[in-house]
Amino acid sequence: MYTETVSTSRNLQHSTPCSDLEELIRSHAARITVIGQGYVGLPLAVGFAHESFKVVGLDINPERVAMLNDCRSNTPDVLNEELQVLHEDHLYEASTDYSELSNSDVIIICVPTPLRKTKDPDISYIMEAAERVKENLRKGQLIILESTTYPGTTEEILLELFQETGLQAGEDYFLAFSPERIDPGNTKFQVKDIPKITGGITVECTRLAAILYRQIVNQVVEVSSPKVAELAKLYENVFRSVNIALANEFSMMCRELKVNTREVINAAATKPFGFMPFYPGPGIGGHCIPVDPSYLTWKMRLNNYQTRFIPLAEEINQSMPELVISLVNETLNEQGQCINGASILVLGVAYKPGVGDTRESPALLIMEKLSRKGALLTYADPYVPSVIIGQETLLAEQLNEKTLKAADCVLILTDHANFDYAMVVAKARSVVDTRDATWNIETARSTVKRL
Repeated sequence: MYTETVSTSRNLQHSTPCSDLEELIRSHAARITVIGQGYVGLPLAVGFAHESFKVVGLDINPERVAMLNDCRSNTPDVLNEELQVLHEDHLYEASTDYSELSNSDVIIICVPTPLRKTKDPDISYIMEAAERVKENLRKGQLIILESTTYPGTTEEILLELFQETGLQAGEDYFLAFSPERIDPGNTKFQVKDIPKITGGITVECTRLAAILYRQIVNQVVEVSSPKVAELAKLYENVFRSVNIALANEFSMMCRELKVNTREVINAAATKPFGFMPFYPGPGIGGHCIPVDPSYLTWKMRLNNYQTRFIPLAEEINQSMPELVISLVNETLNEQGQCINGASILVLGVAYKPGVGDTRESPALLIMEKLSRKGALLTYADPYVPSVIIGQETLLAEQLNEKTLKAADCVLILTDHANFDYAMVVAKARSVVDTRDATWNIETARSTVKRL
């Protein structure tokens, strides 16, 4: 792992909160507390613990804390065995006790930032964490916000709140923003492989945050301010949202022209420069893409600026569930059936393959709409044991010949790799594939409906 040596000249300098904290970080003697032990906070905490930092993972959920201290992970990016080793070595423990903050040299905030029904940012979790930090703030601490939020949060909310203590940022304590970039379930890009961005209130704040992350991450990029770092995160997900919307609208055009969308996109992707492939789907889900662009739209509205691409992309992406339902209806009509009373087997309800996270998953919305139309729903998902659709709790079923033959239509909404798609195509009465999971199955190209 990347480390830096401490120069002799620095050791000879007069001791300051900055120099003392830098020495603690470089020597891995700094005590680190990560607030929030979900899909972002837990892998980050474990990453530091693996480098021999003593880490406390704070969380308001006592059941989650008990589970973690029992060495049972809540994310696919951290193995139970990892927690067991770190727990035995006294390098990681979970806690609900916020008094731990007073003993911490580094505090990293990784809490949720959902949207209200009005599409306004809900930063109540950030505010609660920040108030706890303020109560325990002392000289020589580094505070880093990782939660995705609107530009200006670090300076306008956290800095102003912490100033009430009389301590000066950049002199007494250090404050920075570093956007989380975790991709749950991605084994190729884990914490150490994903470059970190740091933007501090002062140059020293930025530098200390960068030194911290260089202990566990291969590349750190320093930017001029927290606002730049906050905007970088939002732009990443606006980029994805807009390009997914383009792919979704392009799929509608291809259907009108009776051309296979995947074939066109794959052909375009052979260009070695100037093109990045995005593919259509049943909608957008997860913790980032459906939420983050709205932070920027909201902030710009406060500045009397109306964003155009972001709402248009949102409109297109949110229209996809209705398109999926129309494809299901079309498929059933060809069999002499209607949605009302039809047996529909849904494959995959998580928002992305390889995980059990259903937050903002378009699959749940599609299933609710189908249920209201009278469909008889079953589902298979190896990562999600149960879901609530309307007033009914559905339990996951095994994907096999029996469940396939019992369905009037199989609807692929999440393309988990461990589904046997060849069996699906061979045994199902009809298939609607919203993820092109059956693209490489020759017999499916003319018999499966897809976006």
